[in-house]
Amino acid sequence: MAKDGTKPIARNRKAFHNYQILDKWEAGIELKGTEVKSLRNGQVQMADSYARIDDGQLYLIGLHISPYDKTAYGNHEPTRKRKLLLHRREIRRLTSKTLERGLTLLPLSLYFRRGYAKVELGLARGKREYDKREDIKKRDHQRQMDRAAHRRR
Repeated sequence: MAKDGTKPIARNRKAFHNYQILDKWEAGIELKGTEVKSLRNGQVQMADSYARIDDGQLYLIGLHISPYDKTAYGNHEPTRKRKLLLHRREIRRLTSKTLERGLTLLPLSLYFRRGYAKVELGLARGKREYDKREDIKKRDHQRQMDRAAHRRR
């Protein structure tokens, strides 16, 4: 459990590698009971998921929540379309921003806050190959500096 009362479930690390995150939002997510149980067990994959706005509603598509194994009947479909809960004005703002060229909505992380499942959405622009290489160079350089500092201690 983090200091701010959140319990992390999953993080979309690929999103940070393949996309430049411009802005972030926190949204509630509409789930069924067996989905909540599976989330509490950490059985989620967010690799190819994204959010889309249809008819003024925001949906999370491609999020894979594994079926809960201890149920006899009434299990959920693993990759169903899930409704995200935001205020209407926030959805309108996101609609106008996603109409810009090359911007998309991606889930960055899933977590529980005060017992409710939340998703952190990021407004993202795809990185080019040279941007990715530059990030890798920076990360490797930082690791080398950290190792050198650790050896000095």
